[in-house]
Amino acid sequence: MKALVYTSEKTLEYRETPNPETVDNDVLIKVESVGLCGSDMHAFLGHDERRPAPLILGHEAAGTIVSGPDSGKRVTVNPLVTCGTCDNCKNGRGNICANRQIISMPPREGAFAEYISMPMQNLVEVPDNVSFDQAALCEPIACGWHAVRLAERVLTSSHENTSALAIGGGAIGLGAALSLKANGYQDVVIVEANEKRRNFITEKTDFKVVAPAGLTEDQCFDLIIDGVGIKPTREMACRVAKPGGVIAHIGLGDSQDGLDIRRMTLQEISFIGCYTYTHEHFCETAEAIFNGGLGSLDWVEFRNLNDGQSAFEDILAGNVCAPKIVLKP
Repeated sequence: MKALVYTSEKTLEYRETPNPETVDNDVLIKVESVGLCGSDMHAFLGHDERRPAPLILGHEAAGTIVSGPDSGKRVTVNPLVTCGTCDNCKNGRGNICANRQIISMPPREGAFAEYISMPMQNLVEVPDNVSFDQAALCEPIACGWHAVRLAERVLTSSHENTSALAIGGGAIGLGAALSLKANGYQDVVIVEANEKRRNFITEKTDFKVVAPAGLTEDQCFDLIIDGVGIKPTREMACRVAKPGGVIAHIGLGDSQDGLDIRRMTLQEISFIGCYTYTHEHFCETAEAIFNGGLGSLDWVEFRNLNDGQSAFEDILAGNVCAPKIVLKP
């Protein structure tokens, strides 16, 4: 099969590779659409020791099963493969299974390829009226959906009285804003530093989208979802959180600094680390996509998989307005 292979820092090669093997209850899936994630960019830049070259990246996939009795089914892929037997898995928290694997990290190759192999239980069937391009957005949006569900455990305000801020206008931040709206939260603002992307999201959605400087000194929120995860965004989250507010932290931009622990303690601000999603929340996100609850999802730019190198370079250069690039094998 053809695949886009990460071979060294800032280098991807579109080349022939062996077809993936199917073991146990795995099935072979023909990839139709696959999103380019920030974690793929981290690997491309050589910043992710979990993803050593050579490796096929990509984990936001949708396609068609081409092996076994379910051949022909259209599916979206939950890329997290868990043990199913540990306490976390038994309690519905497989996303923090100590033995979890994710495609695009060894030993599982990723979805920047014509085919991938996945366990059947990781697949959600996609109805005919939903495109593969929409279905591939289930994975990134599920991260925000999961963050909303975790925040709801400690939020004290009602949906209609909760003010929310999504930090970042990429697919994670926008997906979090869409998840909030789909769950009945009406007062939702997105903050995005890139002017081109701000304008793009404003044209494509009905969210209020502002620059970081557009937040006033006295503007505060009950719930902040940080889809970037770097020092300045954590500083912003701590600064604009209301007393008793909640910060749900998804982004993995860097790992140090930015939290105002004194203010968080004095104002009883909750901080929640949010890693990917549970399978339940992945399925809830898929259903929201299928029933139109997350909108038209038309904020995507498409590239051919063999054009992957330039897609990464364009994102790195800040030349991409869309929150998500979807690659087409």
